[in-house]
Formats: sequence, C-alpha cells, structure tokens
Amino acid sequence: MLVYGDHAREVRPAEVLASLRERLLQVGVMPPGLGRHAALVGLLIEAGELAQGVLDADFAERHQDTLSPLHEACLALPMALARAVRDSYRSGFSRYTPVPHEVLATLESQALPERVTVKVPEGYAYYALYPELYLEAASALQSLPRPPLVIGIRSIGTSLACVVAAAADSPVPPLTVRPGGHPFQRTLNLSPEFERELLARASEAHVAIVDEGPGMSGSSFGAVADFLEDHGVPRERLLFFPSHAGELEPAASERHRTRWAQARRYTADFDPEPLLSWVEDLTGSAYGPIVDVGGGGWRHKVFPDERNWPAVHIQQERRKYLVLAERGTFLLKFAGLGAHGERRLARARQLADASLAPPVEGLRHGFLVQRWLEGARPLPMSRGMDRAELMTRVGAYLGFRARRFLAEPGRGASLAKLLEMARYNTARVLGDGYAGALDVWASRLDRLSAEVRPVETDNKLQAWEWLVLTDGRLLKADAVDHHDAHDLVGCQDVAWDVVGAAVELGLDAAEQDILAEYVARASGRAVSPRLLDFYRPCYLAFQVGHHVMAASALEALVPAEAARLRRAAERYTPLLRDHLDAPARPFEV
Repeated sequence: MLVYGDHAREVRPAEVLASLRERLLQVGVMPPGLGRHAALVGLLIEAGELAQGVLDADFAERHQDTLSPLHEACLALPMALARAVRDSYRSGFSRYTPVPHEVLATLESQALPERVTVKVPEGYAYYALYPELYLEAASALQSLPRPPLVIGIRSIGTSLACVVAAAADSPVPPLTVRPGGHPFQRTLNLSPEFERELLARASEAHVAIVDEGPGMSGSSFGAVADFLEDHGVPRERLLFFPSHAGELEPAASERHRTRWAQARRYTADFDPEPLLSWVEDLTGSAYGPIVDVGGGGWRHKVFPDERNWPAVHIQQERRKYLVLAERGTFLLKFAGLGAHGERRLARARQLADASLAPPVEGLRHGFLVQRWLEGARPLPMSRGMDRAELMTRVGAYLGFRARRFLAEPGRGASLAKLLEMARYNTARVLGDGYAGALDVWASRLDRLSAEVRPVETDNKLQAWEWLVLTDGRLLKADAVDHHDAHDLVGCQDVAWDVVGAAVELGLDAAEQDILAEYVARASGRAVSPRLLDFYRPCYLAFQVGHHVMAASALEALVPAEAARLRRAAERYTPLLRDHLDAPARPFEV
C-alpha cells in the first residue's frame, strides 16, 4: 500500500544562519533551566537540518559524498551545539558551553547555495526521539581506549551523530553519508578522498554508526556496515546507535539480519517521569505517578466498553500522558522538539482561543500541555446533537482552518501523487478494473490543480476525535499536527477535510454539499465541487491503505488491535467500491 511520504521544505541558508546567530545571542541571556536547554536543542536540530540540506545539495551536484572545507564547516556548527546540549543536560540545565564565534563565521564564509531542501527529521517531529537519549546511550563510549570514528546517516543522523561524538568527547565532528539506491539495498557512493579518510580513521578506532530506525530493511545502517566490512574493518569494531532496540524486519537481507543480531547496539529508553518536573509550573505538584495513555491507552478513559474502541495504529501514535495535579488533570502530548513544537503550540492556541479546541497551558521541551476535559464525551458516546447542528459546527471549524491556516505550496502531496496512491491502493484491494476507473482524472489534474488552495488541513476527522462538552459545545481534539505527519497527504485544499468529515460522520451527498456551504461561509471562499469529487476516492483509498498496513504491522504483536484495524479497512473498502461504481458527476470546465 502507498501510505507514507517524506516531507521537505526549501530554505535559504543565509537566512537560516542569520536566524541561528540571533537566537544564539538570545540563548546567551536566558536564565538557566529547562527553557534554555530546550532552546539549545532546537538550535541543534535546525543546525543539523541546515547541514543536511547543504551536504545533500553538494551530493546531488557531485553524485557522491566528498570531504571539503564545506563539509567540515557544515558539521562544526551542530557539533558545537551538541557539546552545548551535552553540558546543559549533564549539569541539570544549569550551564552550557557557548558556541564559538568562529564556528558560525566560518560557515557563513562558505559558498553556500541560495536554496537547499531540508527534510523533516521524523524522530524529532513525531516520535519523541530526544537527542538526550543518544547522550545516555553513548555514555558507554567513554570506556573505549580512544574516541570512535562517528558516522551519521543523513538526514536526522547528522545531528544525532554530533551528539554521539560529543558524548564520546571526540575532538572532531563526525562524518556523514547519504546511502542511495533501492530502499532495501542501499549503498554508499564516496569520493576517493572521503573513502581514504574514512578508512584511515576506521583502521585505528571503533566506528559508531548513527541514525534513527532501523526501518523496514535496515539498509541504511547496513550500507555503512557493508562498506566498512568489505574494506577490512572487523565486525566487532562496529557500534550501532539506532532509536530502538528491535530486530530487523523481514525486508532486511540475510547478511544484515545476521550482523544486526550479533551487533553491539546502544539505545536508551524514554523515561516519562522527568515530565512531571518539566510541567510543574503549569500543572502544580502531581498527586501521583504519570499515566501513559499513548498507544491507544486513552481509550480506557473515554470508552468504558472495549467493544466500542476505535482502531488505532498504536506504533505511530504520539506519546501521551495524563497527570493528576494540584490544578486539575492534564494531558501531555508530544508535539515536536524545537520549531516543530513551537509551530504546533501556536496552532493549538489559535484553535483554543476560537473555542474550537481544548484549552492550552503551554509547551515544555516538546510536550504540549492541555487540560483534560472531565465530563467531555467523544461524539459516538454522546446523545442530543442533531445533524444540522453538527454540520454547522464542523463547517465553522473547517472554515476557520481554511481562513487562518494557509499553507505554502509543496507542503502536501500533489494531486498527481494522490491519484497514484489511490490507483495503487485500489488495485490492491479491488483489482485493476476498479483502479482503472480512476484514470479519467489523469487528464484533468492540471485544471484541478489550479483550484487547490492549500491549507493546514486537519486530516483526522473520525467521530471519536470530536468532543461534546457537558454544556453541549463541540470541540475538536488532536487538531494540530496531522497535516504534518509521516504520511504522504500533508496539506491539501479544505475540500479534503470536507470529504473526510462526510465519510467519518456518515454524511450523504446532500449533507456533504451543505457542509461545504458552511465551510465556504466561514472561510470566505467556495469549496470546489470538482475537488470534492476527486478527493473522495483518494481519501477512501488512503484510509484503506493506512488501516491494512497498520493491521499487517501489528498482526503478530497485538492481534486484537490488528483485528480492529482490519474491520476499519473493511468499512472503507465498500465505500470506495460504491463510489467507483456510481455514475460520475459531469466534470465542468
């Protein structure tokens, strides 16, 4: 199934460096504490993104990784920031090592591209992958006779490798590489100079290979290890720093699986207990231990009967915790480190101020703090709201997003990508005949694309995501980040959410048109009926793919959840079939 996608954005290196310089000055006058530490982590992440973008641009031009003053200057900045984060963390956030002026000046003096593409570091943005965990994991390296050679795998491995090198007290920044080729059979492409330097350093020391993952095949880790082994580096001197302790999945090669099972791997688990001190200024002192409600655990709190539980992909849910404290009960949800979290905080506050989403208390080093609304019930468990009122309120919410949360072009899948996904997923579940019915849209994409006005769509409009308060008000839960998730959809025209709401709330065609009119009134812009027609099979095909893939991933791990996911997929599949069987509305130019 086609479900996932990489999100990227273009930046101007000169502007990023100017911003980093200004914010480094601001950090210098911040008082010691978690706020300053979180700001340092945010700077590390952004410096790592910039290094990734510049070095990937150089790779694209030369078709290989090279060693040059540019490579060294790009990595010197995140390395200096990694040392600052290390010192701040080890001192309990009381002190840090400032970034030397010449580190920024040297990078600013390089011949940098006008624009580069930076990729979203998924672990920092979605999965609560803290650099501090790699500091903990890499503390074992200090027992080695000498600091290891550290190799980071771009993208996120750029900054994580700097953290590992800092933890090992390495005097030099890491090297970074961009494995390429088939996703399950990646290889390295290095310049002769890069290869000589890497192998010379690897001949005298252990080699720490750093990235998040491994994913479905582990081939990025495998590509680096294959290269080193093939050039005579003993397997016992290879040290791996992944984001989890799991084994490789079946897509991995036999060589990679065998090596991974025997490898020296270093990880550290996320400990939620420090969150209590992080948020105490917002919540007051906690009355008891923090309660994990991630991985679908929140369903225990709102659905008394397990038979009513909605299906969730528990491996992809953001970390969530409940805290019972002096000032009430609070939900802590991971919203992203650095700028990723700050953007989501701003969005959550706008929605709360408009009385469209739950109140927000603040953001503490990646975790959004919101009050848990006692007495609120998910829409399927509530009674008393008629459909006309529901469409009015949902329309007001979607119209607000369409008016206030405009998105830059390119932050979501193109219509062509959505059509490709829809056709592929439909063929997998209904056969090529049904998939072929989507081909009619291919010749219409240029005209349709002209109607798209991308916004930060909600993208998660299932009935249980709507909360009915005791006074009858309707709020949208979990409303800040699904347009910026690890899937291919991303930001779309608001018509995507109109279709999503219609599907998830069981609206018929006439009710969908009424909802679109409410959205138009609230946003000040008509919703394209042609986009509604196009998005519907795309939405259904995406949901089928998402639920089928999630069920497959959990089949052996959590059979009961996999069964729920398969039942959800079975709900979307006939809706997709019925749509493709129905006569199409004429496409008017």
